[in-house]
Amino acid sequence: MEYRIRKATLSDITHIEMLIGESARELSSEYYSKEQVEGALQAALGVDSQLIRDQSYFVIEDDDLLIACGGWSFRRTLFGSDRQSNRSPKELNPDIDAAKIRAFFVKPSYARQGLGSVLMRECEKEARARGFKALELMATLPGIKLYKRHGFIGEKTIEYPVTETLSITFVPMKRDL
Repeated sequence: MEYRIRKATLSDITHIEMLIGESARELSSEYYSKEQVEGALQAALGVDSQLIRDQSYFVIEDDDLLIACGGWSFRRTLFGSDRQSNRSPKELNPDIDAAKIRAFFVKPSYARQGLGSVLMRECEKEARARGFKALELMATLPGIKLYKRHGFIGEKTIEYPVTETLSITFVPMKRDL
């Protein structure tokens, strides 16, 4: 199969949002309740347009169909969408900070075909080129297998509130480059 990877543009946002929703709803269903997923889509999962403006977010296409997305960041924010208020645009110091792996999502019908690994290799390459020596991320439960395959080590799980009464389990993970 021939897919095309490219840097995301602001004009991709609507399609990325749709992909994130479809991916989260279907690929997370065995790990989280429907209510948790819907809450996470409002509170934690979504497009961070800063990544697109920084040219550090990628999309993979099959013809004109967006089938995967993901990126990395040289900024402090570890995860989250434009809807979150606790984001920090402050740049990281590659000598002491880890670059952030951000917002990997795959269209369910294309899952488990290596697209996450394609995105990860691209992110690793760019983070290295910018001088980073380590990576960190906040994994959803369905993403842990991918990240472990790429050498990430999980820390203790955290519960992130997505509504006043619901939370979602995330796993902070790290690795050296």
